[in-house]
Amino acid sequence: MVREPILRYNGVATPSERPAPQTTRRRGGSAGWAALSLLVLVGLWRGLVLWQDYPAFVLPTPEAVLQRWVREMTQGTLPMHTLWTLAESLGGFVLALLFSLVLGYALAHAPRLERVLAPQIAATQAIPIIAIAPLIVLWVGAGLGAKILIAALVTFFPILISTIVALRGVPREIIEAAKIDGARRWELLRHIELPLALPGIFGGVKAGLALATTGAVVGEFVGGSTGLGALINIARGLFDTPLMFAALFTLALLTLSYYLIATLLERALIRWD
Repeated sequence: MVREPILRYNGVATPSERPAPQTTRRRGGSAGWAALSLLVLVGLWRGLVLWQDYPAFVLPTPEAVLQRWVREMTQGTLPMHTLWTLAESLGGFVLALLFSLVLGYALAHAPRLERVLAPQIAATQAIPIIAIAPLIVLWVGAGLGAKILIAALVTFFPILISTIVALRGVPREIIEAAKIDGARRWELLRHIELPLALPGIFGGVKAGLALATTGAVVGEFVGGSTGLGALINIARGLFDTPLMFAALFTLALLTLSYYLIATLLERALIRWD
């Protein structure tokens, strides 16, 4: 039997109108399918290299990429560049998260302000970040600050939109009932709006974390000698395709780690009683 999630405010239980998940996926089965799909992908990759007889600088074998990845990890090259990308992407994500949550709350409660700012915000998203990145590097410099700013710009919009939509999706009758009970704005946010909006906000957070690494890599492409994006640039100039694949694999692992951490945090914060 599916139970409704219960939100408690001042000792009064209030249904949130959000249905609880009806089924629980088997983690073991999901992991098994993921492993199987990975094996199939690696097999197709290996078969393509053998069939077309590609040289290593065009398409290396999976074994060559794995050997290069292990070597670069052992020598410390990949960990060093990964730490730079990690710092840039997390710095940009935190900066974007703070601004998007504050601005999203303001726009969700001020439709007139949204009508004024929405066109400007949408216009910034119409310009590809790869076109803005050289200007940011020119104005700020090619250091860590520029990469963080670029990552923040890429991450900002999805978190902002998800915050606005999630806050506006909170049932008005619950808010009005809390106001009648004497709740102040801060109490409404803490006990009503934030708990009910968290599932929607986390959707933007998980998308933003994935985009944060993209923004950091774009910044490293444009200007920089450290980070996974810079390493890919260096490997491309040397026609070192196995190193490029090793850096891409590390970047995928970093992004996947972000997603898994965000998912675990979401499960810890959002509970169905």
